[in-house]
Amino acid sequence: MLAQAQGRTDIPLLEETIGQRFEATVRRLPEHEALVMPHQDIRWSYGRLDAEVNRVARGLLARGIQAGERVGVWAPNLVEWVLMQFATAKIGAIQVNINPAYRRDELAYALRQSGCRMLVAARRFKTSDYAGMIADVRGECAELEQVVLLDEPGQPADWAALLAAGEGLPPDVVAQRMATLKPDDAINIQYTSGTTGSPKGATLSHRNILNNAYFAGLQIGFNERERMLIPVPFYHCAGMVVGNLLCVIFGATMVVPAQW
Repeated sequence: MLAQAQGRTDIPLLEETIGQRFEATVRRLPEHEALVMPHQDIRWSYGRLDAEVNRVARGLLARGIQAGERVGVWAPNLVEWVLMQFATAKIGAIQVNINPAYRRDELAYALRQSGCRMLVAARRFKTSDYAGMIADVRGECAELEQVVLLDEPGQPADWAALLAAGEGLPPDVVAQRMATLKPDDAINIQYTSGTTGSPKGATLSHRNILNNAYFAGLQIGFNERERMLIPVPFYHCAGMVVGNLLCVIFGATMVVPAQW
């Protein structure tokens, strides 16, 4: 006989994509404060956040990123990380979260194992030379076609170029892509610590992480009047799911105190 355990069923699961839920919050609370990041002088409403997410989404589309393709993000807690989280969700690209503490071999493994086509990364963080490590491993990552490094004074403006690439696309191009996506589509790959071997990539869907965040919020009585301090790194579930995504679902304010 099969054993089965079943939890509560009186509250239905959310059956929508992350992009759909995000835009529903934007329509409901366009002027409500969405994101506060003092270290980048960011204080944006949901309307402003949505506009910036769409700029990034159009840039990714202009660069040829298709639904289901992998896009890595390797950076500390910066506004560009948040924008990538929701832009990839809107166009159906699978965001691959790269641990900011990774060194050369771990980076190469994650890029190869996930099959990243694009990597968006900071140029450096703390003592880590991200740009140098990326240059060192690119020859080992056959599927990695594009690297976008976040802008710094005196360096090539990769991020600005990504945004500029999407400026000539029709205004409804993101909505057109969103209309083709389904809640059960894969949208995120998160890696374990690898304490028993190489890191293991867990592939997660819109439905999966949206409902994880939704029910966590219901459990604590979350709503749009809340302001959540998010001091943990975005790259794993505490930061991006029960931090950023939970706030967006309920229309609360994300407060990010530092890079990490």
